[in-house]
Amino acid sequence: MTEKPRIAVVLSGCGVNDGSEIHEAVLTLLAIDRNGAQYQCFAPNIAQRDVIDHLRGQAMAEQRNVLVESARIARGNIRDLADFDAHDFAGLVFPGGFGAAKNLVSFAADGPDCTVEPNVAKAIHAMQGQGKPVGALCIAPAILAKVLGKGEMTIGNDKGTAAALEAMGAKHRDAARGEVVVDPVLRIVTTPCYMYDSAISQIADGADNLVKALLALIRT
Repeated sequence: MTEKPRIAVVLSGCGVNDGSEIHEAVLTLLAIDRNGAQYQCFAPNIAQRDVIDHLRGQAMAEQRNVLVESARIARGNIRDLADFDAHDFAGLVFPGGFGAAKNLVSFAADGPDCTVEPNVAKAIHAMQGQGKPVGALCIAPAILAKVLGKGEMTIGNDKGTAAALEAMGAKHRDAARGEVVVDPVLRIVTTPCYMYDSAISQIADGADNLVKALLALIRT
């Protein structure tokens, strides 16, 4: 029996406003499983940039840890991103949510002048060095734009965000809900998800299409 491809999924906390977008994260895990692969969740062991009350949309005067919060989504089955080894995985995926743009990269605060969490950049470069594909949902393509400084990708059709990605060296391509953009040279796959006002079924479509495209790259 052929071993199922292993996909690493990097989370950025738990909750759209300060961590991983939960629908995008869970539907990505579901898509990986339903498409015949297996996943392992990772997150950096760092403090969140901020903590948001998701009921009121207001900042809270407390501190939380990205790895600890991400473990909520992963049901405790999660590893420190510092321990990531690209040799163990066929693909790498970053769900979106403001945490991706706050905790994994400082794009939400600094735009094109952002900095990337070192273990995030290390993981991406390691996968690129081995010719293995990387996927990113929603705002997470900003991470790829900053780390790689090139590549065709999408965040949907938001002109301001697209311009920021291009300022970091990426080539932006507009894409509709559920659509994916594949850069076959860099072997990256991106999809807009909640960069649009979307139904959860459309998020599921985007996650599933991204995983299918990622697995197609793995097989080539």
